[in-house]
Amino acid sequence: MTSLREAREATVWQETATGAPAVPGLDGESRAQVLVVGAGYLGMSAALHLAAAGVETIVLDRNEPGSGASGRNGGQVIPGLKHDPAELEAMFGVERGERLWRFAGSTADVVFDLIARHGLRCGARRAPWIQGVHSVQAASRARQRVDDWQRRGANVEYIDRTRTAQIAGTDLYLGAFVDHRAGALQPLSYARELARVAIAAGAKVHRDAHVTALVRDGGRWCAITSAGARVHARTVLLATNAYSDGLVPGLARSIVSLNSLQIATAPIPAASRAALLRNGETLADTRRVIRYWRLDDEGRLLMGGRGPYRDTRDANDWGHLAAHIRRYFPGLADVPITHRWGGRVAVHVDYMPRLHRPRPDMLTAIGCQGRGVAWQTAMGVELAKLVLDPDYDAVLPVTPVRPIPFHPLKAAGVASAIALWRALDRLGVS
Repeated sequence: MTSLREAREATVWQETATGAPAVPGLDGESRAQVLVVGAGYLGMSAALHLAAAGVETIVLDRNEPGSGASGRNGGQVIPGLKHDPAELEAMFGVERGERLWRFAGSTADVVFDLIARHGLRCGARRAPWIQGVHSVQAASRARQRVDDWQRRGANVEYIDRTRTAQIAGTDLYLGAFVDHRAGALQPLSYARELARVAIAAGAKVHRDAHVTALVRDGGRWCAITSAGARVHARTVLLATNAYSDGLVPGLARSIVSLNSLQIATAPIPAASRAALLRNGETLADTRRVIRYWRLDDEGRLLMGGRGPYRDTRDANDWGHLAAHIRRYFPGLADVPITHRWGGRVAVHVDYMPRLHRPRPDMLTAIGCQGRGVAWQTAMGVELAKLVLDPDYDAVLPVTPVRPIPFHPLKAAGVASAIALWRALDRLGVS
């Protein structure tokens, strides 16, 4: 296997994505009813649904649509949340909990319905998500999860070690939770296509427009960019997720912004490809420090997992992913690794996403918990509904922004926690 040092530090999605729509920069002063900050799945979904309802909407991004996590993730369209239906009902009460698990269970449908309705060119396919079970304890939890969802009519199942190996191409899992509601897509293409149809619906999208300040001005918001441009709007939707900064006091300190890394091989030989996720399935596992992989449309194996909390420094930071490929798929030892890249994902300490209204006429949804493609698309619809009807009861309760205590010590704490979780995973007690 080619040395990681020879792999390009670039996302493979850039080379295979649908062309980006024409998105201009921003100068001078502009006005709109709604300003969306961030042109990822959340922001573009909200903008599309607002523009389609006739709401004058401007979207600003510090780079371009899909430049953050929306264009860097694994492209796995996973419904649900980390918490299962019974847990959600215990956390939020039966009525709110049921509404939440029904919403979470339908998020992949929201994505694929949107793709079909607008003809989005993003390599989308419906295929099962396989969650490989790494320990006896995890197997027990996976069976309980299947029972919980099946009682509520979800198309999920538990499969044994033999069937898991037939699908995954490795016999290192004890079994698997299978979710037939899931799918996959080209994540950067999806982000760009959302931008394209939002623009066609009437939204104005601007690139290279880094918002550095949000101030109240005569009962409206005024967003000021690093280049001095200004946008005046009645309502602001902050859709920056893991890339949130100081625009809202405490917001960036309310999440753990983890580094998620990926590598891609060259297209693997046809014989090996036939034994590995042959029907387009995607896979993640039950480890605390997860691994996830899939094949793209060109037959590359994409392997992902957690990286160091700090920013990456050199090729060694991706070494554990190359080691995973060697361990799980020894027959691919001669297939070169061609790309390595990473990005930030937002996680809350209780693994639940949040909906905040930090100031009057300002909303933000934050935290994907590893399900950003489906969850953020669906939450964009929720944000649009809240703008259109201030009395709308969103699926998530609106809660205050609560910074994590001792946040400046977070880096050391996360690094220690990841080291402990890796040890527990190796011992099979997680």
